[in-house]
Amino acid sequence: MTLLLDVKNLETKFLTVDGVVNAVNGISYQVDKGECLAIVGESGSGKTVGVLSLIGLIQSPPGKVSGGEVLYKGVDLLRLRSEELRKIRGNEISMVFQDPMTSLNPVMKIGGQITESLVYHQSLSQQQARDRALDLLKMVGIPNAVDRLGDYPHQFSGGMRQRVMIAIALACSPDLIIADEPTTALDVTIQAQILDLVKRLQKEITTAVIWISHDLGVVAGLADKVHVMYAGYIVEKATVNDLYASPAHPYTHGLLNSLPRLDLHKKKKLKAIDGFPPNLIGKLKGCPFTPRCAYADERCRQENPELINIGKDHEVACWNFLR
Repeated sequence: MTLLLDVKNLETKFLTVDGVVNAVNGISYQVDKGECLAIVGESGSGKTVGVLSLIGLIQSPPGKVSGGEVLYKGVDLLRLRSEELRKIRGNEISMVFQDPMTSLNPVMKIGGQITESLVYHQSLSQQQARDRALDLLKMVGIPNAVDRLGDYPHQFSGGMRQRVMIAIALACSPDLIIADEPTTALDVTIQAQILDLVKRLQKEITTAVIWISHDLGVVAGLADKVHVMYAGYIVEKATVNDLYASPAHPYTHGLLNSLPRLDLHKKKKLKAIDGFPPNLIGKLKGCPFTPRCAYADERCRQENPELINIGKDHEVACWNFLR
């Protein structure tokens, strides 16, 4: 596999009136060309802040990427000037945001929103860009594509708006697409259609995908690798099969136990994870999951564990991991 993205010790902080919020705490991971990496965790775990940091979309102030490297094809994106990063963002790296209604321009026709990046990044004429936009709408499964180019976002359903967002992300044939919970606001039928669409397009154009989600059920049939985040840390890394077959971190167990299971013969109550995520203002002492963990001991309260290898392509940050 060809290495596409190499994130090393990424740190992002927010300066607030109450103190410094440590949103992302030295995370590291790699994405190969054509691979799908899922980053999962509950709200506030740092998933979205982590990927926005990669491409310079953290609002500053109050946010600041305070450390680390983001090597894309060997070039550190964090060291690029804004105009240099703008040539990559939307062209080689695209993003699909969570809510298409607030991401699309409500007073601009869909056709114009797709052609905008083609004219800017690919230097296409308006007619060439329009033809490409038409092909993209057909590719993502929007019927009557010729007529829909002249429609506004409010004239599309939620699922169709998300397809438009994917079309915009694909416009310049990027090497990497970052999808930030793109199916959260959709019903399960439309979710399945969007997931099938992404899998099909990934195979057709060999684009790498970073898929952000709080739902381990969604990523099961999509991802190659899964990283679990908690309190700004990656607490477990594994291939998708290994993570579901042999989860090691108590938090990962908790996430999996909260999912409905159709493969069990007897009824089983869903288990919630007791407690709440920690306050990320200031430095945390010990493992951040300790107050919610049934396996925590004194060492957990005093020392935050580093990721260690426990198998092929499987790492966990836990003193008392489960196997």
